[in-house]
Amino acid sequence: MKKSELKTVLRPLIKECVKEVMFEDGVLSGLISEVVQGLGGQVLSENTTTPRQTTPAKQNDAEVARQQQVAKIKAMEQAAETRKRMNEAVGKSAYGGVDLFEGTTPAPAATESKQGDPLGGVSPNDAGVDISNLFGGANKTWHRHNK
Repeated sequence: MKKSELKTVLRPLIKECVKEVMFEDGVLSGLISEVVQGLGGQVLSENTTTPRQTTPAKQNDAEVARQQQVAKIKAMEQAAETRKRMNEAVGKSAYGGVDLFEGTTPAPAATESKQGDPLGGVSPNDAGVDISNLFGGANKTWHRHNK
């Protein structure tokens, strides 16, 4: 039997077996499930809300900015109140009357990071770690180490 004849005989049989395994044994559905889990479970859904009446863009932007400013002021007031309550709870005599929270700022709110973003949870204002003296004085005499 020639190779081409064997190929014509076996090809339909193999194709049928592969289809059977993929569809009937649930291999395909399991594979799709694993891919969806690997994508972080991002499920697409259609938004079926009714369109609302549009307002001029300038008014809308001004309103959003005002709401953000109000929320920021409210958060600052809440942080000050929390500090005050914590100082009262600790007591004025504790720590020699020193305000433990003086000069501190609240931690930034957790933001949802995108998958694959290594600095997703790091604040843009974070200076990071100073590595200028990582090797001690070796960076000044690096040419000697390189030989």
